[in-house]
Amino acid sequence: MSLDSYLVSGAKIYGEGVQDIRIVNGKISEIGTDLVPGDQVIVQAEGLICLPSFVDLHTHLREPGREDAETIASGSKAATLGGFSAVFAMANTSPVADTAGVVEQVWRIGREVGLVEVIPIGAVSVGLRGESLAELGAMATSAAGVSVFSDDGHCVFDPLLMRRALEYVKTFDGVIAQHAQDPRLTQGSQMNEGELSGVLGLTGWPAVAEEAIIARDVLLASHVDSRLHICHVSTAGSVAIIRWAKEMGVRVTAEVTPHHLLLTEDLVRDFDPVYKVNPPLRTRADTLALREALADGTIDIVATDHAPHPHEAKDCEWDSAAFGMLGLETALGVVVAAMADMADTHNWNWRVLSDRMSTAPARIGRAVNHGRPIAVGEPANLVLINPSAEYLVIPDTLASLSGNTPYAGMKLPVSITDVFHRGIHQVKGGAING
Repeated sequence: MSLDSYLVSGAKIYGEGVQDIRIVNGKISEIGTDLVPGDQVIVQAEGLICLPSFVDLHTHLREPGREDAETIASGSKAATLGGFSAVFAMANTSPVADTAGVVEQVWRIGREVGLVEVIPIGAVSVGLRGESLAELGAMATSAAGVSVFSDDGHCVFDPLLMRRALEYVKTFDGVIAQHAQDPRLTQGSQMNEGELSGVLGLTGWPAVAEEAIIARDVLLASHVDSRLHICHVSTAGSVAIIRWAKEMGVRVTAEVTPHHLLLTEDLVRDFDPVYKVNPPLRTRADTLALREALADGTIDIVATDHAPHPHEAKDCEWDSAAFGMLGLETALGVVVAAMADMADTHNWNWRVLSDRMSTAPARIGRAVNHGRPIAVGEPANLVLINPSAEYLVIPDTLASLSGNTPYAGMKLPVSITDVFHRGIHQVKGGAING
């Protein structure tokens, strides 16, 4: 048998027709029924869904600087187990990824690990301080080829700096990914502002703090005719602004996290810091608006905002706890659970899910070898999904170095069995292969 060639037998491509897929030299060489195996490894896929493997436009891998929370190697393991073939690593490392040297370091380590393609995101401003532009051009022309820039964790609050960043990246078709949070309106904020925050005595994070920045930035993007991406949209008001901007022809895209699709602020009642996240968990009405927006395309993609933290950063009092939660290994199951009600009302299906988790994020991030259709001649970046086998979330068994998952003990409705990255069988039977 040839170890670099496979025959995926009897998969339902995009959840539709049952076909075989032949993989040779990292690419799909043939698709059809009753294909003869020949000198190939057979992967039995009867009853399984086959999709292009996923792309995450928003991941925190923590390296360099916070390897106690995550490394590029451990984050890559979590990503491939979650069905991803490419992840975009956010810039808020230590040192900050604001120079060509740092983004190339992240890119090189990702290549050495080899489980997924690690694509660095460059900082918008030097040191994430929001005072002066980082080396955008140098990062774009580096070996890493950066096309997405973000100060995630911090808002690019200065409107002049934001305008200059949008103008600069326009010259090489880059995109600015904004963490929409007015810092003056969210000083000391701990959870969503509303009736519950008053009952619990926690400082509120008002929806308008997100919506005001999005409104400003879509107008700036329209003014300079540049690409803008909104990170982790969390409110119904934000959805309305983005929908309006798209109707006006603004070049804006947006993402929603799995946790904002499924979880609500009610989980904060017990003060468990695992539910502390930025932006905060919102109301049921916000969650429903986000689901509808993802289904109808107002929100373009799902992005995990995978944010690992060491145990001591979450095993503490709420006020002292870090913001963020894990997302890579559970993303698919959470999205399937959250969007179950959209199938009848909004034509939500496996093909639409594939667009939101693979095709669209690859397009926004210019990851040209990912998010490709399942077709002859395309790279063999594939994920096989068992739609009838639940996945029990057990923190101690996750590949991440951290355990801050809000889904501990939850049974997610689907499980990932196999993942191919560039034709390499990275995940087999739900575990790292080899």
